[in-house]
Amino acid sequence: MPTLGLGTWQAPPDVIESIVYKALDLGYRHIDTAFNYNNEDAIGNAVKQWITHGKGTRKDLFITTKLPHVGNRASDVRKFLNLQLKRLQMDYVDLYLIHVPFGFHCNPDTLTPLVKENGEYDLDMETDHISTWQVLEQCQKEGLIRNLGLSNFNQAQISKIIMCSTHKPQVLQVELHAYFQQQELRKFCVENNIVVTAYAPLGSPGAKDHFVSKYNYNPDTFPDLLGHPDVKEIAEKHNKTSAQVLLNFLVNQKIVVIPKSTSEKRLKDNSDIYDFELKPAELNCLKKLDKVYVAVRRVLSWCE
Repeated sequence: MPTLGLGTWQAPPDVIESIVYKALDLGYRHIDTAFNYNNEDAIGNAVKQWITHGKGTRKDLFITTKLPHVGNRASDVRKFLNLQLKRLQMDYVDLYLIHVPFGFHCNPDTLTPLVKENGEYDLDMETDHISTWQVLEQCQKEGLIRNLGLSNFNQAQISKIIMCSTHKPQVLQVELHAYFQQQELRKFCVENNIVVTAYAPLGSPGAKDHFVSKYNYNPDTFPDLLGHPDVKEIAEKHNKTSAQVLLNFLVNQKIVVIPKSTSEKRLKDNSDIYDFELKPAELNCLKKLDKVYVAVRRVLSWCE
């Protein structure tokens, strides 16, 4: 599993197809997507074109996608997995994650959360992680999935799956960056040989407009990790960007990072993170940025 991947949340299909192709040309081999991102078709097209043009093979790539909240039931796993493989134009995915620990009843016409008469989303209060995981294990045995994992699960939920599974989760993907370093959860994952993948490793600066417009989020309180004075000072000392410093900080702690960008320049910059080493004092400075806050804003996006 490459330590650097391309995140694709909130990247529209007409943009992501060209961006994924460019990223592959730049050397990216790990692409992260999800059913809920609504761009699996575009990513599948980009990968197929890249392979058809003789630039690589499917075996060169590591493709991650996720079981959606509307399919978080044992009875729905195969339906969604098969649909996602069809969209991606692939026979298997390298990593398949349960996207969130909760489930919604599904609107069969739109494959989105069912909405009740009062306008609220119809939560599935009988979500059963164990039965869902058991079906995923069977899909793995059949070769449809190479590796299995979880996303946005806490320690108690992961422990329950570990105790009841034949093959324990191999990867946990969570929001993780210098402001939210998830120390206890990471320690637990190390103890259980689970690889941690950080989404929003730069604090998700591109999500600001989304949360401001959709949820009336106060733009003045949105965290600006890239603009933090300490981060900028360290970047200047290494002749690097703030983003490169923040990604290096995580990768060198054996955390996989999947920054998202639709800019070719930033794609290049984000991949140029392996040629410098942060000094102990700089590492300590960045570790002190941890705010240990609960990122409730992320929960809102899961419902879309």
